[in-house]
Amino acid sequence: MDFTKELMVKLSENRILAIIPARGGSKKIPRKNIRLLAGKPLIAWTIELALKSKCISRVLVSTEDAEIADISKKYDAEVSFLRPTELANDEISDLPVCQHALTWLAEHETYHPETIVWLRPTCPLRRIQDIDSAVNKLNTSGADCVRSVSIVKEHPYWMKLLEQDRLKPLIEGKDETTYYQRQLLPPVYHLNGVVDVVRAENVIEQGRLFAGDMRAYVMPPEFSLDIDTERDFMLAEVIIKRQEND
Repeated sequence: MDFTKELMVKLSENRILAIIPARGGSKKIPRKNIRLLAGKPLIAWTIELALKSKCISRVLVSTEDAEIADISKKYDAEVSFLRPTELANDEISDLPVCQHALTWLAEHETYHPETIVWLRPTCPLRRIQDIDSAVNKLNTSGADCVRSVSIVKEHPYWMKLLEQDRLKPLIEGKDETTYYQRQLLPPVYHLNGVVDVVRAENVIEQGRLFAGDMRAYVMPPEFSLDIDTERDFMLAEVIIKRQEND
């Protein structure tokens, strides 16, 4: 959507901090966050877009990895600290990573953002309007957080559990015998990880990140790719090159 200049100025004055969480470890794709995608490190696509957003005041990368930090600085992101290694393993959720960043900024810079825009570096196809629209929705709705979602292609009502070789409905009473046509299926959305916007006070004062009054920013599936496999990397490369040639 379009935003007026006055609204952009107002949003920027609200101290909106983008945090890009980027671990050095990745089991499926080694060094995924800095692997080249269409000629640039994967993380660079997120940094560059965040810097272009008129809503965002600062762009910060949270990483424990020195190489990721150096590359992030090259693309003009702030790397104010190196994240402790104990906050960079597979079991760590987003909340303690966000808490660490906000605590460090408060203690070392006396910086207290009002809004956090959580941008995962594995979603390189997001658009500026996805960031700005999600931020605007948080401000206009009064919600605690806004999370981007996309409509699912594979509906859970038609999914099955496998017990040995026997098929069982994933949700009892909700299967293809009742919903025998796709038109009968209710719309279902999944969290695509493209952009999450939260109020910083909820993280600091209440110890929660994605909770409370949660609203949806619905976006098209074609911009919602979250890179997790080699196939995802190849698909993103094709899409980006096609966009550049259009």
